[in-house]
Amino acid sequence: MKKKIAIAMGGYSSEYRISINSGNMVYKHLNRELYEPYRVHILQKEWFVVADDDTPYPINKNDFTVKIDGKIISFDCVFNTIHGTPGENGLLQAYLELIGIPQTTCGYYQAALTFNKRDLISVLKPYGIKSAINYFLNKDDKVNPEEIIAKVGLPCFVKANRAGSSFGITKVKTEEELIPATKTALKEDDEVIIESFLDGTEVSVGVITWKGKVRALPVTELISENEFFDYEAKYLGKSQEITPANISEEKTKQVQRLAKKIYTKLKMRGFTRSEFIFHNGEPHFLEMNTTPGLSQTSILPQQAEAAGISLTELYGSAIETAIDAP
Repeated sequence: MKKKIAIAMGGYSSEYRISINSGNMVYKHLNRELYEPYRVHILQKEWFVVADDDTPYPINKNDFTVKIDGKIISFDCVFNTIHGTPGENGLLQAYLELIGIPQTTCGYYQAALTFNKRDLISVLKPYGIKSAINYFLNKDDKVNPEEIIAKVGLPCFVKANRAGSSFGITKVKTEEELIPATKTALKEDDEVIIESFLDGTEVSVGVITWKGKVRALPVTELISENEFFDYEAKYLGKSQEITPANISEEKTKQVQRLAKKIYTKLKMRGFTRSEFIFHNGEPHFLEMNTTPGLSQTSILPQQAEAAGISLTELYGSAIETAIDAP
């Protein structure tokens, strides 16, 4: 019997449309001989299944079932493609665990941790994971530019602490730009992280559970036409994403080992994509994405293709891994 798969997409954040693209790609490539996929839009005001004729059918939030043509449908697994809240910060994971439905991403604790850049850096530090010098601000804190610059220097990056896809991020070159940059970040989150500038080659490393084993995918080098790998670079074509990266075999293995170490130490599941910068020859960790983009042009699918894994195999593996998880 085919397994009924709910592909969760949308979400409550600025990344809504990106998530829809990822979800539709999964819907397109799932093996119809094994799976019966349903597109589930999870929005702030309503959750519903979108039929092929675009008819919406509301989801019963009590048990995550849907009634279509008089028949109640329960799902064997949820394929989570939501970027941002509630699919990337642990809320959806916790809800699904409570009602006993497997899902393809990490657990709720890991999702909440990795979505919070401050907390993630703090947890990884004892494992010897190098990162930028950081300065933290909350919404009501007084911004002291001199104190910030004394710690992180210029240029620096001002980011929303809990946001993805480069929303709420500014590269700051002068003291006068700091306060406007924090205001930009605070539009996305009430916490801000300010990081020292790391000069070097930026790379992205996908890590997946493949046939029961943790596997690092080929490394992607990120070269932005803009000053950094911002939203335009990620989604509007203003970048080069080179897979495999133009770095030495030694550096490739080094950063793959590091990405696998982070995945393992955090007890991750599903797909992750971690970003690093080789600063002074050493990989410095930037962030981890636990619901990475899954469209055909997204980085992790590019890496899977370079590893000889098709999208159908990649997506199917995520479902089977989730269902088989203890």
